[in-house]
Amino acid sequence: MYKSELDFVDANITRVLGYEPEEMNIAFFMENIHPDDKPYFLNFEYRVVEFFKALPFDKVPKYKVQYDIRIRAKNNTYVRLLHQAVQIDYDEKNYYRTLSLHTDISHIKQDGAPCFSLIGLDGEPSYYNIQESNIFTKSYDQFTRREREILKCIVEGKSSKEIAGELFISLHTVNAHRKNLLSKAGVKTPVELVRVALKEAWV
Repeated sequence: MYKSELDFVDANITRVLGYEPEEMNIAFFMENIHPDDKPYFLNFEYRVVEFFKALPFDKVPKYKVQYDIRIRAKNNTYVRLLHQAVQIDYDEKNYYRTLSLHTDISHIKQDGAPCFSLIGLDGEPSYYNIQESNIFTKSYDQFTRREREILKCIVEGKSSKEIAGELFISLHTVNAHRKNLLSKAGVKTPVELVRVALKEAWV
């Protein structure tokens, strides 16, 4: 049975939003969404439902939902959270539990409309920055598979040497990919690249 309840809220919610874990529930969360972001939130959630309804059952665990949204903190300021979710308990008729992770990205994305992505896992295609027009832009339309791997490592704060070791490629190859990433993203520095990557939901 779908109850729309929260089974567990981490204590770090107090550090990020100022609320105690026991204060949080679905209704409370929705009441505190920024008024300008609520239409996006409702649209995103509708699209999530439609996407998973059309997805073959065996593909359900191979997709992560991701979007950002502003939530009012206890001090009446707004915090921009990156919402990431995967289905962890479901059958062919119902979805019972979702594992969700919320990250404060206010320091990276101060303004702009919320972005919505459906990220494929285990080789499934990803659909990044889905627009109101319902046109899905696949991740590989902009970056190669290797570039996406390196971009993810850059966002995680890894050095070129660490990336080379993790991906078993030369330092020269990593630096060449980094140069291509900067060019394709239209930025000049790694800091700008990370900011744009998170803002546009490329990772």
